Amino acid sequence: MPTGIADLQRRAVELAKEGNFSGEALELNLEISRANPTDEGAWTRLARCYMERRSFAEAAGALATALELNPSNGIARSLQTEVTRRRALAPSRSEAASGFTAQDFDALAHLAPVDAARALGPKLEALLLALNDQRTAARIVEVRNKSGMAGAKLFHKNSYHAGTNGHLYAYHHGGRWEPQFNVGLFSATPWGANALRAGLGFNLSKDGSDRDRESGQEQVVSYFEALQRSIASTWRGHLVDWMEKTGGFIQFGDRPPSTDLLPDQAVEWLINAHNPVQTGWLFVGRWLFLERPDDARTLEDVRKLVTVVEDSFAALFPLWAAVYTGAR
Repeated sequence: MPTGIADLQRRAVELAKEGNFSGEALELNLEISRANPTDEGAWTRLARCYMERRSFAEAAGALATALELNPSNGIARSLQTEVTRRRALAPSRSEAASGFTAQDFDALAHLAPVDAARALGPKLEALLLALNDQRTAARIVEVRNKSGMAGAKLFHKNSYHAGTNGHLYAYHHGGRWEPQFNVGLFSATPWGANALRAGLGFNLSKDGSDRDRESGQEQVVSYFEALQRSIASTWRGHLVDWMEKTGGFIQFGDRPPSTDLLPDQAVEWLINAHNPVQTGWLFVGRWLFLERPDDARTLEDVRKLVTVVEDSFAALFPLWAAVYTGAR
């Protein structure tokens, strides 16, 4: 093995040109980076070695150093994206059973929708299947069964879907043309916030490959109109109080959550939404934002997260039941 720094550099570059990022390459670049901590090339090659060994945390650290030395390092930037992609697509078993971290939202922001669904889907599915074991899920299934809709579980496996960039979502079994219990993930790019939502959604668009799109759209419009009547006549105070206490917001169309609207303003907006079909999507529920420390701790702890989503579903269940049974 070469001994002088110049010899180490030559050998490390040779191996990189050959696409060889084996143990020898790792040791060479480690030695170079120790001898010269400002060598951005060594840090970049070291990151590639770590990445190929699936040591993603170490790779991310090496790339952070390379980019700190030279923010214009295009190779390091490309590797950073690739490390994020590979790290997200290969979660450990413990990670799949955990909540959502800053790393997950970063992956959601930078991966193509299909890759984001593949990467974060196991975590979202673990949350959904845990919700199946909660009391509110059984109550929802019971109401749907009494209305003639089949289903033993609120969420089935593979219930999550890739949305547009930075968006992953899931809704209860059979809920495409219903007021749907919905869980969604959003990244700050392009949605303006790293957040998870849980609540009631109405998809009034005909988009997608779902069956009965003509009659289905008419059905979900009638449900939304029933929601408006229910809120205006009975549930306004309940919904405003709940939103004030829990951090509830509405969301509509392809816009981020309407954090600029106070709960009473948001509820008034829902009541007076006169062209919901053109809006396409309307949602009311609780939001957890990664930048808020308390919310971040909840997002990271799947047990806390299940509790928060269950509490949200439980609070909205009476309104959902009134809408669902009243419009059928």
